[in-house]
Amino acid sequence: MASTERLRRITDAVREAGQLSVAELAELTGASEMTIRRDLEALGAQGVLERYRGGARSLLLRGEEPPFALRAREETETKRRIATAVAGLIADGESVLIDSGTTCLEVARALEHRRLTVMPLSLHAANALTSAPQLKLLLPGGEPRPGELALTGPLTEASLAALRFDTAVLGCCGLNSRDGLTAYDLADAAVKRAAIASARRVIAVAESAKFSRTALAFVAPVSALDAIVTDEGAPEEETGAMAAAGVVVRTV
Repeated sequence: MASTERLRRITDAVREAGQLSVAELAELTGASEMTIRRDLEALGAQGVLERYRGGARSLLLRGEEPPFALRAREETETKRRIATAVAGLIADGESVLIDSGTTCLEVARALEHRRLTVMPLSLHAANALTSAPQLKLLLPGGEPRPGELALTGPLTEASLAALRFDTAVLGCCGLNSRDGLTAYDLADAAVKRAAIASARRVIAVAESAKFSRTALAFVAPVSALDAIVTDEGAPEEETGAMAAAGVVVRTV
């Protein structure tokens, strides 16, 4: 089992159970107890769990978003493939709004050398684009969330309301045909709704795991999206339902 998959398995298992021993986690993952102890130290440093002698207890409640630093290490190749596909849908000269999140950060990196006007909604993405040679960078106002560095609040929403973008690229915490696009954070959901209102075209990016999740804050129904870019693991019943709703679904 790859390191990133093992860390995710440990995180999910401890959160579900509340606490687990090193021996239980070793049996679950097939890793040695020494490896599990190192993993628990790494997850403890990220604020995901609390170590105690012989095991760990979760610091994440059910429905809470894992830390950015942990998510940034997961499915990196899948996120890059999605980002490359999104870049192929955007023409030079467009004005593009890029949402926060790890997949959208890869989209920002994929657009670094393009002739575009881009407004990123996170300081992570803004930092990735500060040295872009041909790109015109716009920065919104707002308050960055710790760790995530997503810009939220009335200043961010006012920045979006004052502009009209050719394309908005949105991340999500959950996406399915029944519950639509959802987010863990209420302020983030408000910014996503403002982004949808300010864009002529909306492209959602989502790894296949997102199709089985519904987060607390409703953003928009699937019909508000023009396109979804995901990976080949996305469930066919979901992608089919979204296509039936008029959304272009592209798998990579």
